Amino acid sequence: ILSLISSHLFLVYFLTTTMIIPQGATVVLAATSFTTPLHSPTPPCFPYSATATRMSNSNANGPPSHGRRIALAAGIFGGIFGGGDEWTWNNGSDYYANADSGIHVLNAGKGPTNEALKKVNGMSQRRLGGSDIVVSELGLGTQRWVSKDFNAPNKEDVFSFMDYAILDNGVNLIDTAEQYPIPSDGKTAKEGDCEVVIGEWMKARGLQKGEGRKKVVIASKITGGRNVTPKNIKKDCAGSLQRLGTDYLDVYQLHWPARYSPQSNWGQSLAYNIDADKSPYWRGMGGPTSFEELCLAMQELIDEGKIRGWGMCNDNAYGLTACTRTAKALGVTPPCSIQGDFSLIDRKSEENGVAEAASPYNENGKIFDPTLKLLTIC
Repeated sequence: ILSLISSHLFLVYFLTTTMIIPQGATVVLAATSFTTPLHSPTPPCFPYSATATRMSNSNANGPPSHGRRIALAAGIFGGIFGGGDEWTWNNGSDYYANADSGIHVLNAGKGPTNEALKKVNGMSQRRLGGSDIVVSELGLGTQRWVSKDFNAPNKEDVFSFMDYAILDNGVNLIDTAEQYPIPSDGKTAKEGDCEVVIGEWMKARGLQKGEGRKKVVIASKITGGRNVTPKNIKKDCAGSLQRLGTDYLDVYQLHWPARYSPQSNWGQSLAYNIDADKSPYWRGMGGPTSFEELCLAMQELIDEGKIRGWGMCNDNAYGLTACTRTAKALGVTPPCSIQGDFSLIDRKSEENGVAEAASPYNENGKIFDPTLKLLTIC
């Protein structure tokens, strides 16, 4: 189901006509990193380096540690009293810095959001957010691969898809998840099988490690909801890496938010329901993982070389802004992507504030460019 969009940051997800396309499953990535001096990150307002703010998650399930409280307070007061012209963008580097204090904000941006960097076999490849991750304008979506759909593509089919798209036509982005394929039955089609078959293809084509690995950008996802804890972020990432047979993920995303959110209900309603939010599922055992714990856990994976960047799926403007602002307060890497429904009949990304949050005056560089027209597919 093809739809034309005018967007500067929406990537195309490439599927084949042999696949069942679920209603409301349009996939879109929108970069969220701040990357230009238009809206520089709020700097920490205390004499610690960004490294010093990356506290351990060892007590992540309990109250925030003293160190994390200091970091949050610094970010809050930095947002009120800090910022301004004294904070300058170090072009070509990875941080904003203050010449007097020496404080820097880690990985604030690698370059302009959605910057067109090169063409490979005629395919344009662009910067994802302000990260150093470069993705093709077309991507491979894998939700139905080797699934229980009556006409799901089998292993031979998807090998040919990847050969055609990646080896011959300049596509480098593969979007997958630990839950894929959908639908699965736990027998002939098990959760995780999509990652397995992608890993088998990469191994067969010599793309699992070294220079060959750089030809593929893998975006995978951790199952959302209460599954998202600092411990599970690390454990589930390790599981994805094992199934893929590779050393790192390029982008690691939350399949849906760690908290209650109407958007995590796949768009049936945009209305916030406080009764749903106060249910035992969300409020039991200390409540959902905080934005602070999430950002710190993702930074640990980045520090360990397990992921290059991270992002969100099926989230909204509140989640996007809270993640970027929390990351800035802690001096850690902000998300570089948000993935959600978008089509001719599904305009939630425009209606729920995501476009506003990702504006060049708020959390991002440019988001909409009417001169750029891309094809999207469910």
